[in-house]
Amino acid sequence: MTEQGPGRPSLASLSVGDAVGSRTVEVDRARLVRYAGASGDFNPIHWNDELARGVGLPGVIAHGMFTMAAAVALVEDWAGDPGAVVDYQTRFTRPVPVPATGVTTIEVSAVVGALDPDAGTVRVDLTATCEGARVLGKSQAVVRL
Repeated sequence: MTEQGPGRPSLASLSVGDAVGSRTVEVDRARLVRYAGASGDFNPIHWNDELARGVGLPGVIAHGMFTMAAAVALVEDWAGDPGAVVDYQTRFTRPVPVPATGVTTIEVSAVVGALDPDAGTVRVDLTATCEGARVLGKSQAVVRL
């Protein structure tokens, strides 16, 4: 993974629209195997091209929950504590195809979407794309600072 982004700021120093950071996540078949083992999700669409194509997919695809976790990791690192993320939600809008050899990349960026000084929280809006297309929609994390 490559990443860039500022350190954890205070709520008072933030404004709506501020960049939280960006990250490129490289995904290959070995990573899918490791994720399957950790998550217990051995659905063959994540490792068998023939079966994946048979159900209308372009080939093997990354696990949706892997994609979701890879995106929010940017926010966790920015916050300095995964426990600071008190809510996270997204919609899966498009699969992430993973080639038999080589890697595919997921580009993740995040900006401050809203501030709630009374609650001490910031809503972070994430964008995740693969091959120029959004793979997550309405991806938002709430962070308590």
